[in-house]
Amino acid sequence: MFKQIVVAADGSEHSMKAVEKTIELAKDRDTKVFVVYVVDGSTSKVDVLDSWDSLGISEKRNKRLAAMEQQAKSENINYEVKIIRGEPAYAIVQFAHSIEADLIVIGSRGLNQLQQLVLGSVSHKVMKRATCPVLIMR
Repeated sequence: MFKQIVVAADGSEHSMKAVEKTIELAKDRDTKVFVVYVVDGSTSKVDVLDSWDSLGISEKRNKRLAAMEQQAKSENINYEVKIIRGEPAYAIVQFAHSIEADLIVIGSRGLNQLQQLVLGSVSHKVMKRATCPVLIMR
């Protein structure tokens, strides 16, 4: 059914639900899953303030994605992790378009609660801009 699925991941509870649903959709199928972690300006600033060096920043990002990777490995899912830069909604949609994704799966809320209140939900923006179906997990 779905040959290529993009799942947005940031380590939040809702993105974990998105990954779980993606694994369910991809399990026992010829599907490639792209786990996308978007680094934007605010993410970069927080990472630098927390870690102060590139090794620490990389470790922190990998830690956020480790549980998701473990789930995919345990279910023998064909997946690839992509760390991309830019405004989250736009970057996710652009990436999905560039690989001709059949589906985008995203959590309804991410880690950045303030950004959701001020700028609107990333998932809402993805839903409005995507050219493929979008599944939003609560």
